[in-house]
Amino acid sequence: MRAGRLAALVAAGLGLLACAPGTPAPPAEPHDLPRRVWLPEEPPRAVILAVHGFNDYSNAFTDFGAFAAEQGVAVHAYDQRGFGANPDPGRWPGTAALIEDLLRERERLGTLYPDTPVYLLGESMGAAVIIAAAARDAPLDDDGIILSAPAVWGGDQLSRFYRATLWVMVRVAPGLELTGNGLKIMASDNIEMLRGLSADPLFIKGTRVDAIAGLVELMDIAALSVDRLGGPLLVLGGARDQVVPPGAHQAMLRRLTAQPCVEIVYPDGYHMLLRDLQREAVWNDILAWIDHKTIASGSAVRCPDAGATPAEIETAAEGPAAPGRESL
Repeated sequence: MRAGRLAALVAAGLGLLACAPGTPAPPAEPHDLPRRVWLPEEPPRAVILAVHGFNDYSNAFTDFGAFAAEQGVAVHAYDQRGFGANPDPGRWPGTAALIEDLLRERERLGTLYPDTPVYLLGESMGAAVIIAAAARDAPLDDDGIILSAPAVWGGDQLSRFYRATLWVMVRVAPGLELTGNGLKIMASDNIEMLRGLSADPLFIKGTRVDAIAGLVELMDIAALSVDRLGGPLLVLGGARDQVVPPGAHQAMLRRLTAQPCVEIVYPDGYHMLLRDLQREAVWNDILAWIDHKTIASGSAVRCPDAGATPAEIETAAEGPAAPGRESL
């Protein structure tokens, strides 16, 4: 089962993870990154910078972006280098390049919205990129971070056997592409959406072996550096996630020290929470958290950090701290 998960993580391309050292492709210049934006009719009360997952691209946030814009929140997304409409999709540009992309996009939004709160939303690999940036003390200057099904299967959660196998494969067949066909891994219960991705020419179908090395590198950084994240922080997970093992997710939560921090686990949620059949519940919870309102799903709890007492791990009623108000 774990072997299937690992292959699905890196080969099936169902909304996850990151890629390779090896021989990077010539990267696109950051200012050339393809972008999508969803804007409300009036000036937004908040802005979300959305960072997509592995093999995916900015199109991942189309439905959520339209929904948020209708609620007065702007959503900006971009294709990370090596993905989507960028040159040489599927070739890993390096973790440093992904962090550089994130910082440049954040800086751009700071220019566009100097007086508007900006939140970072990372889905799967996108969440790992945000964590990696925080680990390097990058100036994210955010008003809050949202991690959706973060790609954190690294560190002590990934066995020596997998690492040894990967070491050999990268040296024997780094360019071999794996598709994940035949693996019984469901990234979402939204079958229509998954079929759409399979027909989408910008969604990568085959993953290079050397991309798996980059995946492990990025997940290692994410898994071991979450204690560098500051709050406010919202962590979203699906109880039915078949891509990131629950043990890896729980290990990440144990390392978190950010405060305030809220965790929501959706009983019927899969890995692609923002596009699952119950996606609107997730969307509403994100916006409620941003607006410092009661979480609509009623399933928010404090993140259990190393210094928390059992009494502190309780139902959360509000999102990030508003001025003059006590936060979770």
